[in-house]
Amino acid sequence: MRKLNVAEDIVPIGEFKTHASALIRKMHASGRPLIITQNGRPAAVVLGPEDFEELGYRAYVREKVRAGLESAKEKTHTLDEVRAHFGVKAKKKR
Repeated sequence: MRKLNVAEDIVPIGEFKTHASALIRKMHASGRPLIITQNGRPAAVVLGPEDFEELGYRAYVREKVRAGLESAKEKTHTLDEVRAHFGVKAKKKR
């Protein structure tokens, strides 16, 4: 997703209603989201499917990282403890 261009990517809802097809084509061509305003305030964001999917994936990854960091606060294990648990011997250095 590319950076928003304030002059081109923010449109009032009335203009969006009238020119939805052209604005969506323009959004896909530019790779930038489209901000729709209502009464002068942001009311909606239109994204392409790929950008929407990417946002979902980023949220998923953030949650997994957060959960991993929380889990690491509880109890961590040394390399020797892990090796002993799984019955793996350390490789000798050459």
